[in-house]
Amino acid sequence: MGELADQAVVGDVAAEVLGAMALADVGLDVDGLADIVGRVLAGGADYSDVFFERSRAELVAVEDGNVRTASRSAGQGIGVRAIAGERQGYAHTDALNLPALQRAAAAAAAIAVGHSHKRSFALSGPATRPNRYPLSESPLELPLDVKVAALSRLDTLCRAADSRVIQVMAQVSASEQVVCIVRGDGRPVWDVRPLVRLDCTVIARGADGRLARGSYRGGGRVGLGPLLTDAALRDAAAEAVRQALVNLEAIEVPAGVMDVVLGPGWPAVLLHEAIGHGLEGDFNRKGTSAFAGRMGERVASELCTVVDDGTRLGDRGALNVDDEGTPAQNTTLIEGGKLVGYMHDLLGAQLMGVDPTGNGRRESYAHLPMPRMRNTYLRAGRDDPEEIVRGVSRGILAVDFGGGQVDITSGKFVFEMTEAYLIEDGRVGVPLKGATLIGNGPDVLTRVSAVGHDLGFHKAQGVCGKEGQSVPVGVGQPTLRIDGMTIGGSRVA
Repeated sequence: MGELADQAVVGDVAAEVLGAMALADVGLDVDGLADIVGRVLAGGADYSDVFFERSRAELVAVEDGNVRTASRSAGQGIGVRAIAGERQGYAHTDALNLPALQRAAAAAAAIAVGHSHKRSFALSGPATRPNRYPLSESPLELPLDVKVAALSRLDTLCRAADSRVIQVMAQVSASEQVVCIVRGDGRPVWDVRPLVRLDCTVIARGADGRLARGSYRGGGRVGLGPLLTDAALRDAAAEAVRQALVNLEAIEVPAGVMDVVLGPGWPAVLLHEAIGHGLEGDFNRKGTSAFAGRMGERVASELCTVVDDGTRLGDRGALNVDDEGTPAQNTTLIEGGKLVGYMHDLLGAQLMGVDPTGNGRRESYAHLPMPRMRNTYLRAGRDDPEEIVRGVSRGILAVDFGGGQVDITSGKFVFEMTEAYLIEDGRVGVPLKGATLIGNGPDVLTRVSAVGHDLGFHKAQGVCGKEGQSVPVGVGQPTLRIDGMTIGGSRVA
C-alpha cells in the first residue's frame, strides 16, 4: 500500500506541475478557467466544464531499410461546455486568451441555455489516485537516431528470419497528452497521458509467386525504451514473419455454419465491436441499442462476464480519470450472462439516474465527451483451451482479426480473419485465407459454450471510432467456443 500511495502522490504532483506549466505558457491559470465556468453557470446552465489540452506526437516509419516518415506534431486548445436539461452546448478554440475563451463560453451557453431543468450534477473527484502510467520520462524524449536504428534493426531481423521475406514496413509512434479539466464545482483535475506503439508488417513471397502478409503490434501507455530492446525487436520480427509464412500456406476457407474457437487477446475486438458499443449508455438511453430496456435480462451464456476496465496498469485504454474528470473504474456490464450495467458519461448518468462510470471520453479539446469503452474484456472461465479445441469436430480456430463492420442498432457484424485454421476431429489443421465471421452481436454471446482460463489482452492496437471521434482502447478475452457461427468463404462446405 505504501508503494501505491507514493505512486499516487508522484503521479498527481507531476500531472499538476506539467499542467500548470502548460497553462502558464499561454498566459492562463486555473483561476481563469474557473472564471469561464462561473460565467456559463451564471448564464443559466445547469453544469459547465472547461477542457484544456496540450498534445505532442511523433511518428518514425522505415520501409525496406529507408526512413519513409519522420514527423512531429503539437496542438493545444480549450473546449467549453454548457449543459442545460438534456441539451449540451460546446465551443472550442485554439486561441488561448481570455477574450477568446469568453466568446467560447458565450457560444456554448447560447446553444444550451433555455432548456434547463435545473439538474444537480454530483461530481466525484480523485483526491488521491493511483498513477496507471507511471513513467520516469516522457516517451517523446527518446532520440530520433535511437528510433531509426531500432527500426532498421527490426528490418534486418525480419529479412534474416526467412529468405521469402521481400518487404518490411516498421514504424514507431509516441504521444503525450496533458489535460486540465475545470468542472462545475471549480476544482481542477489534471492528467498526463503517454501512449506508444510499435508496428511491423512483412510481405513474404512463396515459390509460386503468391504473396502473404504478417504483422506484429506492441505498445500501450508505457515507456518506449522496452519496446526497442534487441530482445523485444527479435520477438516482434519473429511474430510478423511467422504469421506471413503461415498465410503463405493458407487455403480457401470453406463457407457455411460451423463452430468457432476464438483465441485469447485480440480476437476480443469482436466483443468490442459487436457487444461493447451496444452497452454504451447513450445508445440505450435513446433506445437505439439492441440491449435497450433489457437490464437484468439474460443476454449471454451464463459462462460470460464482460467488464469495461479503465484501471489496468499501462494498458492502451487505461485512464486515471476520464475526459470529464471522473475517476476511472472497473465496470461490470454482463455478469453470468445477465445485463447488469451500461457505460456512462456525466450527462447520461444524470439523465438515467445512475452514477457515472468514468467512460466520458473525447478525441481532443475540439470534441464533446460521450460514453466510450476503455479496456473491454470477457473474464476468464475454467475450461482448458486445448480441451475446447478437442471438443470441436469441424470448425475454425480464429487467432487474429482484421477489419470489420457493425450495425449498432441491429447488432449485425462482419469480421475478416487474418489468421485462422481449420479444426477437424478436434485437431488444428491447415491455415485458411479469405475467412469472414458473420453474425449478430446480441446473439453471439448466447452461443458461447466454453470459456478458457487463459485470459489474454491486446494492449497496442485498438482504436475505437464513434461519431467521427477516435480514441485508444484495449481488448481482452480467453479462448472461447461459439457454436453455429456463419463463415463467409469461397465455397460451400
